[in-house]
Amino acid sequence: MSADPELVTTAKLQVVDVPRAGAVALITLDNGLDHRKPNTFGALGLASIGAAIDVALELAVDGRVLAIAITGKPYSFAAGADLTAIGSLTSYDDAIAVGRQGHAVFRRLADARVPTFAFINGAALGGGLEIALHCHYRTISGDVPAIALPECFLGLIPGWGGTQLLPRLIGIEAAVKVIVANPLSQNRMLKAPQACQLGVVDVLFEPADFLERSLAWAGEVATARISIPRRPRDTADQWLAVLQSARADVDVRVHGSAPAPYRALDLLQLARDADVDSGFAAEDAALADLIMSDELRASLYAFDLVRRRAKRMPLAPDPELARRVTKVGIVGAGLMASQLALLFAQRLEVPVVLTDVDDARLEAGLAAVHGDIGEQVARGRWSTDRGNRLSRLVTGSVDKRVFADADFVVEAVFEQLAAKQEVFGELEAIVSDTCVLASNTSSLSVTDMARGLAHPERVVGFHFFNPPAVLPLLEIARTPATDDATFATAFAVGKLLKKSCVPVADAPGFVVNRLLTRLFAEVLRAIDEGTDFDVADRALEPLGLPMSPLMLVGFTGAAVTQHVAESLCAAYPDRFYVSPNLRRVVAAGKASILTWVGGDPVVDPDVEALWQRPVGGGPDGPEVLARATEALCDEVRRLLGEGVVPDVRDVDLALLTGAGFPFQLGGITPYLDRAGISQRITGSRFHEPGVASLPT
Repeated sequence: MSADPELVTTAKLQVVDVPRAGAVALITLDNGLDHRKPNTFGALGLASIGAAIDVALELAVDGRVLAIAITGKPYSFAAGADLTAIGSLTSYDDAIAVGRQGHAVFRRLADARVPTFAFINGAALGGGLEIALHCHYRTISGDVPAIALPECFLGLIPGWGGTQLLPRLIGIEAAVKVIVANPLSQNRMLKAPQACQLGVVDVLFEPADFLERSLAWAGEVATARISIPRRPRDTADQWLAVLQSARADVDVRVHGSAPAPYRALDLLQLARDADVDSGFAAEDAALADLIMSDELRASLYAFDLVRRRAKRMPLAPDPELARRVTKVGIVGAGLMASQLALLFAQRLEVPVVLTDVDDARLEAGLAAVHGDIGEQVARGRWSTDRGNRLSRLVTGSVDKRVFADADFVVEAVFEQLAAKQEVFGELEAIVSDTCVLASNTSSLSVTDMARGLAHPERVVGFHFFNPPAVLPLLEIARTPATDDATFATAFAVGKLLKKSCVPVADAPGFVVNRLLTRLFAEVLRAIDEGTDFDVADRALEPLGLPMSPLMLVGFTGAAVTQHVAESLCAAYPDRFYVSPNLRRVVAAGKASILTWVGGDPVVDPDVEALWQRPVGGGPDGPEVLARATEALCDEVRRLLGEGVVPDVRDVDLALLTGAGFPFQLGGITPYLDRAGISQRITGSRFHEPGVASLPT
């Protein structure tokens, strides 16, 4: 699905002679641009496709073609509906017409009296995959990178037949994976071999002669020289069991905060026994309801931030000022450092050198890097040659003089200002005058780290989020001394790492950690006041966050959580909170508040014994949520007022890409506006009415 304004996709029809078979009516979708601008379906595009199908059907009735096939322009099949047009709809009647038009056009392929084929030569997303599902048969090119129905990720449902056709084709379990589970798992998509294995497509051909082989195969099928078996329908009991499990999984993921996956499951349930007309009508109604929802408007706003603003950040430096990076150094060899080493080697393909204080720690870090590489090779994600090449790029030494010829050095040592200052002082005596010194600090002042250096202009904050290979955000903090070349080099390196780079001012916690710490501190404060652990931990469920507060403490580590809270409390003592009970937990050597029993998270009994609080009392769940969201709203206002980022959209982009905030919230500020919190706390909205629902 695309949020680019619709460049009308036209359907071009030609009659192709297939040896040993006969003629095929081949419809090619083409918006007139190169493959980087995929075909999308708006009202005009659907009308063009419908007209081409009508002509092809007439040719079939006249006996001039024995089959109809549809494909995309070179390297691009179709990315689905034009989301910009959908997001601009303001009436329910217009919204329901969107679903009805798609169904009316696509089902002509399903109802055709001659065999119909989809030749998937590029990404097929949303409506692009649905038009293929209406065809009787499908081929795919082996290099297709993405097959998906991502609608639930965006607050919609597959509304042009996907929920009804896919489970009948590949079974309910696989259909739930494609329609619900994958979109809720960071919008995961299938590659061509996976789509073939699941049965979404019938056969895979290599890209070099994909169209020729697809046409020949279609001729074989159309003349009945080969037949394609279909999967038997799942039983009613199988259908019910899969959907019950799926609903439980959705509850865990979104806690009822997003309507789209639940509507999708309802439609998948209907697909077991409903006729096509009833199923498609239900899709029309569900799609229209969701198009008119606040969650969709917020999702489109979030989608636009990630797709556009992240790629063309207004305050991004001039890339012409960036220096070339031919070698990277990383100080530290712990878990984060080893993950960064592999990421730099993988993306930049330059030598990466780790250092640490002793051989044992260094060898453990290198072993972690090489173990991760070996795992990727074993899973078939990387070739043996690529694995060997990356292994050779990552080396280590206990002597920092190996950084003498490095162009970019990242410190990833523990969060203590004196330690980081010492590292930078040592490095300055070794590296060249133009080498960038970057800090992966999450809460400390980068300006203070550079104080005392001869060249503080070379220092920049370079804050990754854990795990760095997965979360796309990179906060790049410019100090008052950071020069243009350093800032531009850091930004260029971040882009090479395929990160969403958000420039921030050097302020404690930058954006994401500052907001999360303020948000989750209210949960710990409530527990200290007597609220039950589980009640407080579940209080934020209506936000649909990827982790509960106490689970996040376990993920980041109690000591790190405490340190960040203390750093921010030192900077802003009037509003940040450090739990004395969390201090006791850390002092006792506990890394987490929760433990796992029988696959479920429960409060560690040792932690509960350490926690000193009044019995009973404390705020209830709704009050904890109110306190937390009001605190968050206040902190967003302060971030903007201080100029940590210049635009509210950067706050939302950071939370989406660094903390996994759900798209249906739009990050957070559209939710704060919609719930009336921003008006109550700050006296005004973060967005003018309707602004957050429109592309930026």
